[in-house]
Amino acid sequence: MLGFVFGEAMRDLRRAGRVAVSAVVLISLSLVAAGAFWLLSTNLGRAAADWRERVRIIVYLKREPPEHEVSALVARVRELPEVADARYVGKAEALTALKRVLGKDAAVAEQLPSNPLPASIQVTPTAAAATPDGARGLIERLEGLPEAEQVEGGVEWIERLAHWRRLLESIGLGVGAVLALAAILTVTTSTTLVLHVRRHETEIMRLVGASEAAIRLPLLLQGLIQGLLGAWFALLALWLGHHLAAPYLEPLMSLTIGLPRLEFFPPIGMLTLLGAGAGLGAIGGWLARGRRGAV
Repeated sequence: MLGFVFGEAMRDLRRAGRVAVSAVVLISLSLVAAGAFWLLSTNLGRAAADWRERVRIIVYLKREPPEHEVSALVARVRELPEVADARYVGKAEALTALKRVLGKDAAVAEQLPSNPLPASIQVTPTAAAATPDGARGLIERLEGLPEAEQVEGGVEWIERLAHWRRLLESIGLGVGAVLALAAILTVTTSTTLVLHVRRHETEIMRLVGASEAAIRLPLLLQGLIQGLLGAWFALLALWLGHHLAAPYLEPLMSLTIGLPRLEFFPPIGMLTLLGAGAGLGAIGGWLARGRRGAV
């Protein structure tokens, strides 16, 4: 039974000819468009999540507190509900960090008559506070500390990165949906042509007692095969595009958003694309079968 159904589906594909090839091409284009935007949005999401974990709010102190007061001050900051962690940075540690940043120009800092850098507390906000509204509320609380001279920090640009991710997803879904609709209609057309060609054959099959499954399943399988072929070509095109473009894009992404590597789809993502292609093809085959009804 399965061998017969598969054989009929392959024969139907040959009957459909160029229309079947057009359906495969359109399915590939729809999945390439949606997959490319999905790939970009996924990597932007990784960058946004990474930076969100590294958000810091700096509380610059009016004076460097005595050593015995540091623990109590840090404890008061940690008691705030929006604070995940807090660390004290003394003037000497701040100057040492500056020298590391200056590298070979660190001698400039050594020529200073005194250490001009203020003591500070590096605050790590909770996930809820690592948003624009949450960060503003935490900053207001920290500015209320008697020891605070100035508070700096913000996550607006991280939210902008997340906004670009959502925008890419929306564009990708829109373009992919338009091309997917065209692909479904093309699969429907190719399957309808096959239905027309084999109408006498199906009538004979019914007369000799063939089941409806034996008559209709090849049509559904025909569309499914077209979808899988289109998805496979789309996946290959996306992989080649990633392989060729990543070496040129990764330095720019690392410099601008701190993302050292552009990752390709994980196995579950590739299976999702294959499933989407199979689904598009199967829908096209089902629509043609439903429209013919009695065939």
